[in-house]
Amino acid sequence: MRKYEIMYILKADLDDASRNALIGKLNEALTADNSTVDNVNEWGLRDLAYEINKEIKGYYVVVDATVASPAVVDEFSRLAKLNPQVLRQFVRAK
Repeated sequence: MRKYEIMYILKADLDDASRNALIGKLNEALTADNSTVDNVNEWGLRDLAYEINKEIKGYYVVVDATVASPAVVDEFSRLAKLNPQVLRQFVRAK
């Protein structure tokens, strides 16, 4: 089991219900194969350092996870890249 720190940035114009549903869906992808989400820290709405897809603000979420296999992180990255509401995602092994 490896520990990962994952940060993703969501579009700023999402309403609370949609944003919470998306965060839940992305975190659910990290709980596959006996993996666990240890901590979810929502930083909230912040200015982006640079424009991403014509967006200047984003909703930041940082997740600490203990992952059983790298395939879980790969699946999370795939889902995040396919979702147009996710501006960026970063994965770092601890």
